[in-house]
Amino acid sequence: MRTDTETGRTPLSERLAVSAGSRPSARGGIAAWLAARRRSGSFRVERAPLEGLRGWGFAPGSGNLVHDSGRFFTVEGLDVETDYGPLPRWQQPIIRQSDVAILGLLAKEIDGVLHFLMQAKMEPGNINTVQLSPTVQATSSNYLRTHRGARPRHLEYFTEPGKARVLVDLLQSEQGSWFHGKRNRNIVVETTADVDGHEDFAWLTLGDILDALHQPHLVNMDTRTVLSCLPDLPPRRAGEGFPGEVERSFAASDQQSLHTHGEVEEWVAERKSAYYLRAEPIPLDDVGGWRRADGEIRHESGRFFSILGVDVAATSREVTSWSQPLLAPRGTGLTAFVVQRVAGTAHVLVHADLRPGYRDTVEIGPTVQCTPDNFAGLPAERRPAFLDHVLHSPHTRVHYDVEQSEEGGRFHHAVTRHLIVENTAPLPYVLPPDYAWLTARQLSRLIRRSHHVNIEARSLLLVLNALRAHA
Repeated sequence: MRTDTETGRTPLSERLAVSAGSRPSARGGIAAWLAARRRSGSFRVERAPLEGLRGWGFAPGSGNLVHDSGRFFTVEGLDVETDYGPLPRWQQPIIRQSDVAILGLLAKEIDGVLHFLMQAKMEPGNINTVQLSPTVQATSSNYLRTHRGARPRHLEYFTEPGKARVLVDLLQSEQGSWFHGKRNRNIVVETTADVDGHEDFAWLTLGDILDALHQPHLVNMDTRTVLSCLPDLPPRRAGEGFPGEVERSFAASDQQSLHTHGEVEEWVAERKSAYYLRAEPIPLDDVGGWRRADGEIRHESGRFFSILGVDVAATSREVTSWSQPLLAPRGTGLTAFVVQRVAGTAHVLVHADLRPGYRDTVEIGPTVQCTPDNFAGLPAERRPAFLDHVLHSPHTRVHYDVEQSEEGGRFHHAVTRHLIVENTAPLPYVLPPDYAWLTARQLSRLIRRSHHVNIEARSLLLVLNALRAHA
């Protein structure tokens, strides 16, 4: 490996490439470790009526669901008006969390290979209780110990200057339909010091983690978003088939792309300013179409999501028991990339996506991002563009189809089907203005900018890296 002449270190991208090619864990080893950690602890998650949650209550005058401390998060109402899409106005409950969470990965070279300290973390909304999480996954309410619990392990590497060298540090959004203005600090730091061991933590290579993405519900959402922010791996000789096409897409120059990077930046800025959005907080009691009944809040149609309560006990958490509300989606979500050759290079079809909770109106999302059950029975013009294409077209080849979990600390059994399909009969190069063909390299470069690429597209881009790693 070459050395960076300014720092004297091997460039991070090359060190990541070595880590991505290293797989010391046996196949199935991560799943077995997570299962062992699940068996070793005592975990209980039981449904509870919202009215009976310990430490939570409905605020007089608004009906907003709030914690007694005034911290953590609130469930409140949102009144939305926009000229984007077929629905010009609606109201809904939404989670407001002003805390900026740390989603932090601690890295260290072990035997010359970069490893990441991963946590087997229990979250109450996880479909399988324990998943592979970042070293630290905590809001400021958690690490400032508003809950009077223990301090998160290894927090000092992310909060104390000089404890570690920063490799990545970006503010990124989360689900814009469920969170209002939510952002997290996605940070990767590196240490050369000895790190205390613990049975709930393990050092894994990037190759180990990318391999785990081929199985459902192992790698949690927070790990996926942090890893998506890492620098691109350096170009290597591309192999055959679809992984080779993806490899070339990550290495594509402007001359090998349909658009230059400058044109892509111009398109993003134009889309961010193209639409009107008013998303105004209102009392939860005033939200039309939603009802509080049987201990939860749900839409009168039975679609979209509900707000429910849980009582939790967990021996491996900083606090061993607590109550909280969770947002529970109705149906399995879908996030999909359509990939095809454009100008001789594999491009990904992305969508300028507007959600009421985004801080900057529009973020770049996947080709399709929705919950298909919400559109069942609707005419074609009311269904998301390309939904039927990715699900039913005979002119596509599926390269990845795995269900993954969304964040279990705020969502109850939120499952999203991740799809990557390749067109065998090309779609037009010129599409409606909210869609664009980008190379994997161009999309990856946009992630280096906060609030440019949404959580769903970041998760899928990491999947492309997992497919590339098998080239």
